[in-house]
Amino acid sequence: MSTFGNTVDDGNLMTTVLRPDRDQDSVTTPTPAGTPAAPGSIDEAPDEAPVEASGQMSHREVLEALSGLLLAMFVAMLSSTVVTNALPRIVSDLHGSQTGYTWVVVATLLSMTATTPIWGKLADLFSKKLLVQSALVIYSVGSLIAGLAPNMETLIGARVVQGLGVGGLTALVQVVIASMVSPRERGRYSGYIGATFALATVSGPLIGGLIVDSPLGWRGTFYVGLPVALAAFLVLQFKLHLPVVKRHVDIDYLGATLIVGGVSILLVWVSLAGQQFDWLSPATAVLVALGVAVIAAAVYVEARVAVEPVIPLRLFKDRTTSLATAASVLIGVSMFGATVYLSEYFQNARGMTPTEAGLMSVAMVGGLLVSSIVTGRIISETGLWKRYLTGGMVLVVIGLGLLGTIDADTPLVEVGAFMALLGLGLGATMQNLVLAVQNNTAQADMGAASSVVSFFRSMGGSIGVSALGALLSHQVTQKVTDGLAALGIEGGHSTGAIPDLDALPAPVRSLYEGAFGDATGHLFLVATPFALLAFVCILFIREVPLRTTLDHQDAAIGNNGAVDQGVDAGAGVRTGVR
Repeated sequence: MSTFGNTVDDGNLMTTVLRPDRDQDSVTTPTPAGTPAAPGSIDEAPDEAPVEASGQMSHREVLEALSGLLLAMFVAMLSSTVVTNALPRIVSDLHGSQTGYTWVVVATLLSMTATTPIWGKLADLFSKKLLVQSALVIYSVGSLIAGLAPNMETLIGARVVQGLGVGGLTALVQVVIASMVSPRERGRYSGYIGATFALATVSGPLIGGLIVDSPLGWRGTFYVGLPVALAAFLVLQFKLHLPVVKRHVDIDYLGATLIVGGVSILLVWVSLAGQQFDWLSPATAVLVALGVAVIAAAVYVEARVAVEPVIPLRLFKDRTTSLATAASVLIGVSMFGATVYLSEYFQNARGMTPTEAGLMSVAMVGGLLVSSIVTGRIISETGLWKRYLTGGMVLVVIGLGLLGTIDADTPLVEVGAFMALLGLGLGATMQNLVLAVQNNTAQADMGAASSVVSFFRSMGGSIGVSALGALLSHQVTQKVTDGLAALGIEGGHSTGAIPDLDALPAPVRSLYEGAFGDATGHLFLVATPFALLAFVCILFIREVPLRTTLDHQDAAIGNNGAVDQGVDAGAGVRTGVR
């Protein structure tokens, strides 16, 4: 019997090692459970397979592989940030609405959310390098389709394809790093991830704004990541070498389909209610009942039917994983739900160009960059992480609360200061929350556990973007309709439409700018309680100092959260468990 709730099929335990100098050749050896490595195995061939033999990669090897992983992470982050400042222009050119604006973002988040745990499960079964490269190819195909989209429907579909690739990149980079370095050292490398996230976040809006204002137009924003994706693919091909363990594959397609289906139905309801039909109507009753029923079916499948569930419910027996997952959902709602509309605020409430809106994002990303690097370094040196999670969430709550006071007339210096405060909090929170879960997770479940946190954070983001987008649309529509009536203009606003402000008369334009400004501030106020609840969850997480071993094999994690270091981490071979 293995640890952490896994059951070993004694007659069907397979150990497969892929040597770094032979990426396409694997050696599969049937081994009875519990049998030690035979003489002459990889433990006695350090020159031929140094990574597997020691269970650790050298610092140089880690940095070489990490360069490709960070390029892949940059592509994943760039896919959303580079398009942010282009969205108002895209929606205007393709004759979309506020609902369309929302779903260009939600489509990517949903497909990323649905596939993140699948990618994580596949990482426990197949070559991680091949999976990362596959995700890069899928992302590139989606980008090409998006750049050629003739209408909003095609664009939203292309964003779904992009999300499939981004889901893989988001989950797999964390999993691969967890396979290369110990949790204690991982704090240092998490700082690099945070820096990459910050670079993509700060450069994306700037690059996107410049491209939109150039002859390339908004379509060029979907092509800019393709050269980076190609570079990441090639670097990983030559520099990433990890052992591969193959075992019997049972992928939970039904569970994944039911999860994303149930959530999608509820998000469609939130997006359309109040516009296409009343909140209290037969359509609402049907959509809500159907969504809840599908989610209930998903829970049943994950608990009773799936051999290898996409979300292993047994992981939630661990207190850290449960609380971190709850916090991730709430952070997703508050972070994605509120910040995704900042670009629209700067362009539609403050009259900025896409490039100028991109420059304003530097305030928040600068804070995120500093805090992610600094906290990553300190955590790596001390092994203690909870104080930084707690302090980060305090700053997130304060930052969101202050941003809740903005409107179309708030001085830009104040808005920038509030954004910087929010960035400082997010930088100390997001990556370190994943790190806390990984530290309490057995190596055999590392892919599933890491992706579960990302899954629920993205799910919270999907919910937040959809719900707050519907709220923004409703408030803008109401304020503009009332304002136009006061000006003696009847029927001048189409529900949910985003007009070209430059083409409007000065009084009407001022009315739109004021409506977008007030509504954006209200979004941050609505998001603040979710961040406060996330803070409460983090307070109850029990801190366990980061372990200093890689633990390729399952580590026993007891009820008190302590990690059993008695497993031989030097063998460098992960055993697959059917």
